[in-house]
Amino acid sequence: MNPLEQLLATKLKEREANGNLRSLSIAGSEADFFSNDYLGLASTGLLNKLIQDTYTEAGGTGSTGSRLLSGNNTEVEALENTIATHHGAQAALVYNSGYDANIGLIAAIGHRHTTILYDELCHASIIDGVRLSQTQNTFKFRHNDIADLSEKLQRHSEKGPLIVITESVFSMDGDTAHLELIAPLCSAYNAQLIVDEAHATGVFGNRGAGLVCALGLQDQVFARVHTFGKALGCHGAVVVGSATLRQYLINYSRSFIYTTALPVHSIRAIACAYQHLASPVYTAQPLHDLIAYFRHSSNQRNITGFVDSNSPVQAYITGSNESANHLAAQLLSAGLQIKAIRSPTVPKGSERLRMCLHTFNTHEQIDILMKVLSNQ
Repeated sequence: MNPLEQLLATKLKEREANGNLRSLSIAGSEADFFSNDYLGLASTGLLNKLIQDTYTEAGGTGSTGSRLLSGNNTEVEALENTIATHHGAQAALVYNSGYDANIGLIAAIGHRHTTILYDELCHASIIDGVRLSQTQNTFKFRHNDIADLSEKLQRHSEKGPLIVITESVFSMDGDTAHLELIAPLCSAYNAQLIVDEAHATGVFGNRGAGLVCALGLQDQVFARVHTFGKALGCHGAVVVGSATLRQYLINYSRSFIYTTALPVHSIRAIACAYQHLASPVYTAQPLHDLIAYFRHSSNQRNITGFVDSNSPVQAYITGSNESANHLAAQLLSAGLQIKAIRSPTVPKGSERLRMCLHTFNTHEQIDILMKVLSNQ
């Protein structure tokens, strides 16, 4: 090996020794408790059928360039108008992924004199966006701690434009932000609130419009990020906000400017997903009923270790990489596909099993899951 490869190999061995070496795997036939396909639009073929019923001709396989060159078209602009209306916003801008949307939004609007406050459990894409911004003043506030956020807003209120960032449903714990308290607090300090709605899209709110809409806070939130790769069963993401923000991002957001646009067939899939949300057949109630059954079952068996969550994401804290790996293997043997989430993805000591619930999961599968956990 050359010196660089030796260094890489050493780092990989260190990670393997710590029990947190990542690797790719292919899903088997076990029951799915690990994907983000909450409504089953991807897994059940429902979305694919909707696409086939809606479009008689296939969309293009390539977009041929970025949106600012040859990749723009009437279909994506119509989609953005549909999405903006759906989420009660002035405008929307589609990105190639949720990661692209978060880093593109935050890095573009963060400047030298801006102060950014973000929840300590925010997703890696938000943290990377903060790092890529030119912002000198960036501070975490304790998870869902309104008093800590209030103190930091007060302390930094004279330093320039203030931005507060949180998720509506947190991707690892599955709990929800106290948006009904955070939004008026931000207004009191003239801070601009950004909310990542990745795990709330399609799950919460009228027509799955998200937690911000469910709480009627659209006018109090500067920008929201909705992703398509979870409950909507597609790929990509969107930033919704004002028309001014959209125009600014078109000019300054590097992850939008310098990337090939999504192809038409992806745009059509997203359009069909929103068509489903707006249709009379859409409902997230079976999913919420299953979440209620899951929580009741864990309480009935007195299983401790779960993070309190009313979302499809249910986290069971194991406290170490070894125990998380061991328990995931036990569940796989019982016919359930559940992933161990290990440090450094989550802080050391908060290693866990991350369980995702879907409309296609059954009470019987949950009973098996609870039986395994209750024997620990």
